[in-house]
Amino acid sequence: MRWMLAAAALAMLPGALAAQDAPSAAPDPELVAEGEDVFRRCRSCHMVGEDAQSRVGPMLNGIFGQPAAVHQDDFRYSDAMIEAGEEGLVWTHETLAAYLESPRDYVPGTRMAFAGLRTEEERVAVVAYLQTFSPDYDPAEMDGEAAMDDEGDMAAEESEGEDAAE
Repeated sequence: MRWMLAAAALAMLPGALAAQDAPSAAPDPELVAEGEDVFRRCRSCHMVGEDAQSRVGPMLNGIFGQPAAVHQDDFRYSDAMIEAGEEGLVWTHETLAAYLESPRDYVPGTRMAFAGLRTEEERVAVVAYLQTFSPDYDPAEMDGEAAMDDEGDMAAEESEGEDAAE
């Protein structure tokens, strides 16, 4: 439920984040540039780009649309992150922005030591920047994906629940 609530709140952001999840929307170049500046704080642990490799944290190319903790085979994820991925956490604009707000609150037990990005603007910008390294990501394909509720159980999106009830 926590992930669903965070995703719902972030989806209502005026303009920037909501527009980023429109299937035909390419990231705004200004927002991407802002995100690149914000990402400088992340570079001591993470890499993106052509020669990116895992460091203290995993390389982040192609992260969008991927379940948590399966993106990099050569990276040793925390048990908490592996469990979150197994229970349905998929990296989308909403889930990544919510995670970046407070990683240890979003995935209790994660090894990510970063406290989080304080402002919504920073999170939206860095998500837009990271999207440029996931060229095959199509937000429309994420419709109907499962999320987890507060107890860690799988909870279908509303549209799936309505279909199942019919």
